[in-house]
Amino acid sequence: MSEAANRSGTDRSGTDRSGTATGIDPRMAAARHDRPQLMTFLIDAHTEAAVRDGLADLLLETADMRRGGIRAAVAALQKITTPRILVVDVSGEEEPLAALGSLSEVVEPDVVVLVVGDIHDITFYREVTRGLGAMEYLAKPLTRDIVSRHFGPYVRGQTRAGVVLGGRMIALTGAQGGVGASLLAANLAWHLGTERNRHTVLLDADMHRGTGAFLLNTAPSPGLRSAIETPERIDALLAERAAQPVSERLHVLASDVPLTETPIYADGAADSLLGALRRRYNFIIADVSLNGSRFSRDLVTLAQQRVVVMLPTLVSIRDTLKLLGLKIGPEKGDRPIVVLNRLGMPGGLQRRQVEDTLGVKADIVIPDLPRVVTNATNIGEPAAAARSPLRNAIIELTGLAAANGLMDMGKRGEDAAAQAPVRRGWRLFGGRKG
Repeated sequence: MSEAANRSGTDRSGTDRSGTATGIDPRMAAARHDRPQLMTFLIDAHTEAAVRDGLADLLLETADMRRGGIRAAVAALQKITTPRILVVDVSGEEEPLAALGSLSEVVEPDVVVLVVGDIHDITFYREVTRGLGAMEYLAKPLTRDIVSRHFGPYVRGQTRAGVVLGGRMIALTGAQGGVGASLLAANLAWHLGTERNRHTVLLDADMHRGTGAFLLNTAPSPGLRSAIETPERIDALLAERAAQPVSERLHVLASDVPLTETPIYADGAADSLLGALRRRYNFIIADVSLNGSRFSRDLVTLAQQRVVVMLPTLVSIRDTLKLLGLKIGPEKGDRPIVVLNRLGMPGGLQRRQVEDTLGVKADIVIPDLPRVVTNATNIGEPAAAARSPLRNAIIELTGLAAANGLMDMGKRGEDAAAQAPVRRGWRLFGGRKG
């Protein structure tokens, strides 16, 4: 990469090489106050000095500089708050892209990741920045001026034009009531938040029942209702406070509005709410019933990934066909993931009958598990916590919907870039491409 890669960022004036001005990112101003501004994990003293001296005049607080590379960063950030800006060193890594993938699993989605390393290759640079979503990559040796010129704009709160930071929203919709969509949404959120250690929130769009809170053994709160009625008050901190914690990295946003009341849905409320949640969480798992409400319809439209849950019945097939026919959302050309639940239920159709009538293959099939599901629901524990076909299905659904699996990235340069998956424009850092 050398000089070509080191010249690819923004210059001192905050203008990119194409002449496009990059404005101050308003998300920086709205960031939580408990997050350190800058943290580094660097292997050698020379690089550490170059970063310290290059950014010293731009920092509002003293940088938290730690000795060690990306492995040290992964270990530390599993236990501490993610900084706003993170500088990591991938020098000496046999699988640097895979190591960055591991880092993405422990940091918050809006973190600005700046990478340094010992690979001088323009293809590797492009994969790190355009493929994985890190904001910048610099090859060693570094100097104070290089760091100031290429890392400085991000410390000042500027980002590349067209980059959208934030987490991924997955909407699970039942073909009709009672098919198990709420159960799968709760278990998917639990798996991502507790076993995959990703910052995750379960968003229950049914304002009157709060089923998501019940399934994860926590209480609903009035915060969701406030968010859709007064979206102008939403920010990342308010959204986080409204969500109820289940574990350190799993929260639930659900309401329990009396059946005699109808919340007032303000225009753009779903967009404002998701914007705030995406700055805080890697994944927003939405349990959405297409019952005609504007809130539910907007959530499905804004989802990066849709999942349709059905039963092996003719009624469910009919309603699934309607949902598959909807061309909505950012990825209008992609059909939703189809989950066939409770295969083998009394009176149900065979898998081949369902798929022949539906015209598509079911992506995930879950057998009828009445005892497993009932016992887990009654004691308020996720059914996926125990070994069962349901747990296997949740793991499979995670790989399909969350786009978080990395292929073998043991090779460097062009081979590594060719192997690195970029699913539907989604990146490990920084969310989707603008």
